[in-house]
Amino acid sequence: MAAEEITLEETPTWAVATVCFFLIFISIFIEYLIHLLAKYFNKKRRKYLIQALYKIKTELMLLGFVSLMMIVLEKPIAKICIPKSAGETFLPCGSVDSSDWSEEETKCSEQGKASLLSTEGMTELRYLIFVLASFHSVLSILTFGLGMAKMRRWESWEAETRTLDYQFSTDPRRFQLTHQTLFGKRHLRYWNENSVLRWPACFLRQFYGSVSKVDYFTLRHGFIMAHFDQDNNFDFHKYIRRALDKDFGVVVGMSFWIWMSAVSFIFFNAQKFYSYYWVPFIPLVMLLLVGTKLQAIITLMCLDSHDKSHVVEGTLLVRPSDQLFWFGRPKLPLQLLQFISFQNSFQLAFFTWTWYKFGFRSCFHRRTEDIVIRLVMGVVVHFLCGYVTLPLYALVTQMGTSMRTAVFTEDVIEGLKRWRARARKNLKKCCPARPSLDTSLSLESSPSFSLHSIPESSVGK
Repeated sequence: MAAEEITLEETPTWAVATVCFFLIFISIFIEYLIHLLAKYFNKKRRKYLIQALYKIKTELMLLGFVSLMMIVLEKPIAKICIPKSAGETFLPCGSVDSSDWSEEETKCSEQGKASLLSTEGMTELRYLIFVLASFHSVLSILTFGLGMAKMRRWESWEAETRTLDYQFSTDPRRFQLTHQTLFGKRHLRYWNENSVLRWPACFLRQFYGSVSKVDYFTLRHGFIMAHFDQDNNFDFHKYIRRALDKDFGVVVGMSFWIWMSAVSFIFFNAQKFYSYYWVPFIPLVMLLLVGTKLQAIITLMCLDSHDKSHVVEGTLLVRPSDQLFWFGRPKLPLQLLQFISFQNSFQLAFFTWTWYKFGFRSCFHRRTEDIVIRLVMGVVVHFLCGYVTLPLYALVTQMGTSMRTAVFTEDVIEGLKRWRARARKNLKKCCPARPSLDTSLSLESSPSFSLHSIPESSVGK
């Protein structure tokens, strides 16, 4: 039995007040930083980043509420007694130390049973939740920073599309064979045309030049020609940046199934599963699979265009299609990236927590190889996800059938909403039996929606 701890009745009030002051000060300071970030994003008209920021804030509040419930239920849970045989199964370290049991655990032991979860175990679990919240927030921000760093390179490519050289290369009066185009030379190789060799080639392409200049130009041209009347001065780079903001808001979120994956990770951490051999590789394998699929989509678009026409007018035209994605769902890779990001954060947080609570050498990582594998996998997955796969997804997913609302600036979106509200109001007055405009004016329902069909006076009002 541990020595009886000092209660607040025996603690100086100045000590309690000092601790409370610093805790409140730190909390208000973090709240103020979040407010400043939201104000900055609002000034820059990046509403999707504001939504992502408040998602992070909501998740921190949720984890704080979970931690509070654990404090309240600490002793009631410790009083739950289970059979001793069940309490000795699925142990992470293979043994039970009874030298520091609490009163509730001792009562269960006197009955020949074991406590469901000790008070010390609940305390350690709260530490894990705090570390997880910190890691997930910080790593999410770093992931977005890596993605923006990658896209800065694309900004110079976008500026190049306004030069005379680019206009000459895309002149529709200029004819050339498909395999003579730069995009064709990159993707029309014999290993890409072979359905078996294509996947290893796309797998390796992730590690060097995952998005080349010619890929960017070709996907940009295909997107504009699919959704607008002609290739114009549409700023594709700003559109991709807004799309990345929106995708980031999805990646930082934590759904019910994401939480269940964390529970599964804890469950399989028992010694009998040898999870330290295979669990660190799950995010990496999934991330490489998603990256390979995205590279394959670019190649398949090139092969499809080549099969339909061997002669190109101006530049090769690729055609957007949802069928190129798994199960015809362009959002599925993003959901996988959300899972990968959380799992990677959880594993790094779990490693840090075990290091802090049990020391650098413990039953959770006995050998140097285990430590190296966890750290290297965590860093590699985080870098690949933020710098390679997430920006690649933001680019490739635009080649789906539907056009995302991120194509419009905030002013245009607000103008469209006001225009729709006025149109609905007028329609109800003159033709109350007509169908609702909610279905007819969806921005993502038609791939041929054109900005030229919107009156400028309506948008500007």
